[in-house]
Amino acid sequence: MLTAIIIEDNPDALQLLKSDIEMHHPEIEVIDTAQSVVEAAKILRKSQPDILFLDIMLGDGTGFDVLEIFPDLSSKLIFVTASDEYAIRAFKFAAIDYVLKPYSEDDLNKAIQRAKAQLQPNKERLNILKETLAAPEAKPDKISLHTLDKIIIVNLDDIVRCEADNNNTIFYLKDNPKVFVTKTLKYFADMLSNYEFLRVHQSHLVNIQFISAFIKSDGGYLLLKNKETVPVSVRKKAEVIEILDRMHG
Repeated sequence: MLTAIIIEDNPDALQLLKSDIEMHHPEIEVIDTAQSVVEAAKILRKSQPDILFLDIMLGDGTGFDVLEIFPDLSSKLIFVTASDEYAIRAFKFAAIDYVLKPYSEDDLNKAIQRAKAQLQPNKERLNILKETLAAPEAKPDKISLHTLDKIIIVNLDDIVRCEADNNNTIFYLKDNPKVFVTKTLKYFADMLSNYEFLRVHQSHLVNIQFISAFIKSDGGYLLLKNKETVPVSVRKKAEVIEILDRMHG
């Protein structure tokens, strides 16, 4: 049997999650619940569960406050958050799993399977999550990238460009070798398009800060500050020229 504790400030949501776990996951015993940071702290001092379901926004603080009180918490975390574009963005930047309310049975099932298999997110990734949630309009400083065997943390401003490799993405960084990431280019293009990253081609996403010039010959391509060249698709040419004109205007 695995033990679980649910920390959720909405009584209906808490009851729903508890009964879903009891009904569909007989291998998990919900040993306690809490609706606030203070309650959670009291409970976790007594016993730490195998899995901690943690809502981000609690009446008297946040899920991060709970984690700060217990820096050595050994429980696997399943974050639960209301369906909100900023929250989703923050979890993606931190590469941390979450369950969105309202969730389906399948969502919950997948989150529990991942929690059983995963290592804990480290402090730095939790900080990315916290900072990105705290400043929803701001450009995040860092992003966590899932490689085949680990998760690395990179400054957004150090990413020169990204290139598709089938369903994976190669990140080219300013001072480091390339990083091979097990997610599609579209995933990152959607994430980064508001932060000065431009999809110039089906296979290429470029950090605008590193563009040196647009060269019109040979069908049109970008010259980057590191002397690399990146092709620009016919469809994207007008948009690229317009953006570069705006930058240098």
